[in-house]
Amino acid sequence: MSGDVLRWKDYRSVPWRNGGGVTREVASSGDVVRELAASGEVVGELASSTDVSAPPAPRESAGGFDWRVSVADVEAEGPFSSFPGIDRVITAVEGAGMVLTVDGVPRTVGPLSPFAFSGAAVTDCRLVAGRVRNLNVMTRRERARAQVRIVTVAAEPAESADSVLEAECAEGETLLVMATTEGVVVGGPNGRETALGRLDCVRREGRGVLTLRGDGVVAEIRITGMP
Repeated sequence: MSGDVLRWKDYRSVPWRNGGGVTREVASSGDVVRELAASGEVVGELASSTDVSAPPAPRESAGGFDWRVSVADVEAEGPFSSFPGIDRVITAVEGAGMVLTVDGVPRTVGPLSPFAFSGAAVTDCRLVAGRVRNLNVMTRRERARAQVRIVTVAAEPAESADSVLEAECAEGETLLVMATTEGVVVGGPNGRETALGRLDCVRREGRGVLTLRGDGVVAEIRITGMP
């Protein structure tokens, strides 16, 4: 296998303290979710503005993650937690999307449309049409940066064989490719292939190529360390 396959069923699931949703960690540079859960401070996307009995949203320390990729179910509207020093890219992978008001400026975030913003910004979320599921990529600004793009793996023309996507990973780079639909397989040695279920992910570290084939859509996440 040219990369490690990470399965949706194996992602660690942590409910938000305010009951607004659930976060599932896909991969990170550190064991952030487990550490916070053990301390009673789970990582939630939304900080409750009405429940005065709820403790404040956690803030990562300088010794926390360099980067983290997670999937969050957002079931309630409200403000996002503040993450000073963190850059974020959010992508709605299920649902009709959101309207995010970031430092007073509203922005419609539609399905499969990556949106980058500062984790320190005052951000409020309004759901367009009910619950959404978001792919979240966070990077500590002085340590790492991330790029997220949506890529279609599809036969073209329709009567031809399935197309092949080769995603090259550079030295010092982490590449994660998440299937946002069924129908995508990742190549392995001796011609063997492994099917990716919806929201399964394949991860590659360092120089090499991930070979994907099929008929579907993936989110390509590239993370590089800062010099």
